[in-house]
Amino acid sequence: MWEIKFSGFGGQGIVRCALITGKAISLYDGKYATMTQSFGPEARGGACQSQLIISDSRVLYPYCTVPGVLIALSQEAFDKYEPGLGDGGVLIYEEELVKPSGDPNRVKRYPIPATRFAEEAGNRLFTNLVVLGFFSAVTGACSPDAMKKALPGLVPDRFLKKNMAAFDKGYEYGVTQHDAVAAGAVQ
Repeated sequence: MWEIKFSGFGGQGIVRCALITGKAISLYDGKYATMTQSFGPEARGGACQSQLIISDSRVLYPYCTVPGVLIALSQEAFDKYEPGLGDGGVLIYEEELVKPSGDPNRVKRYPIPATRFAEEAGNRLFTNLVVLGFFSAVTGACSPDAMKKALPGLVPDRFLKKNMAAFDKGYEYGVTQHDAVAAGAVQ
């Protein structure tokens, strides 16, 4: 079972990350998933988080108790949620917006310049797809094929190809980072 918390600020696609992953898992990877979300009173810029539980059997409790994966796309999200990340868990963070603190050996840290990659792909709104590609590569929780199949209906049709390209960029970077963390080259 995977307990995953996506976090950042409104406008980064945090809720959409969980929706896409949940759809991918449930419809295309043959597993079960539940998703919950919460956000601050501001539509954009306020704190936002979504939780996703992935399991091979029915999910009986839809909330993360001790997340094994935390995706933090803002410093506020890191500060608030990193202490609850389980020991040995996976921390994925936006390296240009988050400065991690605490014991670097408590969890596996995976930095990514997701916003910069999204801007290079044409629009910072693609940040969430870059992150999902990266997440797929470093965790293996969801297959990249399932993620791509889940995109229609959850991203605008006119941007589908660009979103897939952003996903691929994140996935490719994730493969290299996963190998670097495994070799002890990244902390």
